Amino acid sequence: MSIPVRKGDGVEPELKFVRRKDDITGDEDDNFRVEMSCGHVAGPNSLTGWCRSLLDTGCIKFHCPADVNGEKCGKEWPYVEIRRHALLTEEEQRDFEVKIASIAAKQFHDYKECPGCKSFVERKDQTKLSVRCIICTRINGGVYEFCWQCLKPWKGDYNSSEKCGNEDCRNPKLHILENCALKDLQGSEIKNCPSIRACPTCGQLIEHKEKCKYVICNQCNVEFCFACLETARACQASKAGSWFKVCAKPLAPKQTEIPVWCRRTEQTHSVSAEPQSVTDTLNMLQDLLQHRQPHTQQPQNQEPQQGSWCTIS
Repeated sequence: MSIPVRKGDGVEPELKFVRRKDDITGDEDDNFRVEMSCGHVAGPNSLTGWCRSLLDTGCIKFHCPADVNGEKCGKEWPYVEIRRHALLTEEEQRDFEVKIASIAAKQFHDYKECPGCKSFVERKDQTKLSVRCIICTRINGGVYEFCWQCLKPWKGDYNSSEKCGNEDCRNPKLHILENCALKDLQGSEIKNCPSIRACPTCGQLIEHKEKCKYVICNQCNVEFCFACLETARACQASKAGSWFKVCAKPLAPKQTEIPVWCRRTEQTHSVSAEPQSVTDTLNMLQDLLQHRQPHTQQPQNQEPQQGSWCTIS
């Protein structure tokens, strides 16, 4: 049974209702469900739940998790399709779109709240801790700069990348890395590996919980080896069978520096063309929330890896 749904002066693709099992949950009760654009079937509740779980892991692209001969379908669903097929209420739509915008801003821009005026400030040069707030500078009639790390008025050398002149200024991420526990990586021969790593691409802290040594960072979407800190592709290519054993390179010690995300335009298992300004991000979000092909792409087979690792804010 197909029902055309009209919106404005145009006609959106027909909704096709079928009596088939839910390809997300596997439920086989005799209820009508909507067939998605990829051909798989989902009920509104299971579709909403699946997409919420993707947002909870930092993914802003929605893909089909249906099993196809032992692999995931991976077909990307436009947000408009999700909004319509999941029967989202206005409140649920706002919740989804606020989360999408928040995740995109966090992924593509480095911003914090100014300690002076409480407005959000974006850091352009990620190698420097000294950041100028133009609002406070204008209000106070003099240059106002604060430390990106301790969020206090700046003291000391303006070119410092480690700490400002305030006595209690330190990077909390380095403290976590320094004091994390050691663990044996399940299913491998790797012993005494730090249980928390900073993603070698973007610096996001990730705690290994279980399963194999390869993890995917939910901020930059790069898959890397938790042991040697190489990208997964480089690690696997350097030594045959390294998936379950030791790496070609020795175990990397606890990290003493936080990598700075250079937002490369090309990287393994990552976004291929990232926005360079707030305007670019807004354009990307507009493409995502409307029924258009987005400018950026993410791995089609990526899904939440519940219980494998978690990120640390």
